[in-house]
Amino acid sequence: MSLANVLLVDDESEFVETFSERLTMRNLEILKAFSGEEALQVLEAHQDIEIVILDVKMPGMDGIETLAEIKKRYPLIEVIMLSGHADVESAIEGMKQGAFDYLMKPCDMDQIIAKVTEAAARKRQHEEKIIQARIKEITSRHA
Repeated sequence: MSLANVLLVDDESEFVETFSERLTMRNLEILKAFSGEEALQVLEAHQDIEIVILDVKMPGMDGIETLAEIKKRYPLIEVIMLSGHADVESAIEGMKQGAFDYLMKPCDMDQIIAKVTEAAARKRQHEEKIIQARIKEITSRHA
């Protein structure tokens, strides 16, 4: 079983291909998207995605707009923003809008694996709490 199901979103196709290969070698299940719009389509089609690694700067729908839409549609999915040095303000804005964390490009592989592992654990904890709350609600109705 993989560590997590991850959607990698960046408009630089060479980066996406190389980075997804490296992440796959680290036991992550990777899906790819090359724009914010495509990311939303992939999320719609793959309900098992837990983490989105999302570039801040993309043409069209940028990372911040994409983050807002992901959080609106899929509030439990954790999003890790990827930022170049000039995009730190955007990354901070992403944190304010619910991103799990942000990392600077180029990313250290061990650091990104650690962040993905933390984010997946947090998502699973939230899901478990929701399940427990639902069980409690159902069992209290029948008591």
